[in-house]
Amino acid sequence: MARGKDIDGSMSVPTFYGKELRWKREAAGLSLDAFLEGSFYGKTYLSDIEHGERRMPIDLARHADRVLGTDGFFERNCESVRKARRVGHAEYFEKVLEAEKHAATIEEWCPTLLPGLLQTPAYARAVILAGLPLSLDAEVEEKVSARMARADLFEVNHRTPEYWVILHESLITDSILSPPEMAEQLDRIVRLAERRRITPQIIQRRRGVYPLMAASVMTMTFPEAPPLIYTEASYSGGTIDDPALVQEYRKAYDRLRAVALAPDTSLAMIKAAAEDYRNGKQPDRLE
Repeated sequence: MARGKDIDGSMSVPTFYGKELRWKREAAGLSLDAFLEGSFYGKTYLSDIEHGERRMPIDLARHADRVLGTDGFFERNCESVRKARRVGHAEYFEKVLEAEKHAATIEEWCPTLLPGLLQTPAYARAVILAGLPLSLDAEVEEKVSARMARADLFEVNHRTPEYWVILHESLITDSILSPPEMAEQLDRIVRLAERRRITPQIIQRRRGVYPLMAASVMTMTFPEAPPLIYTEASYSGGTIDDPALVQEYRKAYDRLRAVALAPDTSLAMIKAAAEDYRNGKQPDRLE
């Protein structure tokens, strides 16, 4: 019996996987549309996979094996592709790295830390060292560089996702950085908002109870794929794609957005706080 083809280490794992998928599809005489019939995905999504630019979700891998008669090849190797790590990020975060590049919308709620997409190097470094205090300097800088690279999402010339972020007031007033560094961090958020790359809102301390009090949540929607939720703890994180649960998280996020301050009010408060830090003053509250 002929031995099944394994992932080839001489090229990147996602690239090999995508090339194999395209070869099998074309050998079967199937167009992108014909191959996708019966799935929930679009042509652009599949094309990205075939070019090694996107990871294959497990349900689409199973679909490929059914349609192409590949005896479980794509499902078996799907995990290997997902484990093709990018330097500087935890394995559990890989799916988010892949997804956010293709998202139509990204909505985050951050009760305890500013989100990675908005962090300056100083903020990222402080957070990384707090969680991994014994890390070597080179390891820390590798993680900082990887986090900064994610923010290219806001710098590219083509379409960027619509990014909405809700921040708790304490993230602005209870600084983990020196006043000059915190001013720089808040200035970054202001610049992104003024360039219309992000829309920030603030939940004030005096709000009392509100939805999602105990969770950090990122919700993403896509032009040609179902929505995805990501939740994170200190040393772990996970994605949720169950439609019923995704709907609950998205409704909770909408309720949270409804009780947050308006974007223009929030931005004015962030600007004022940045100015306070620039003058060596830590604001007690946002007004």
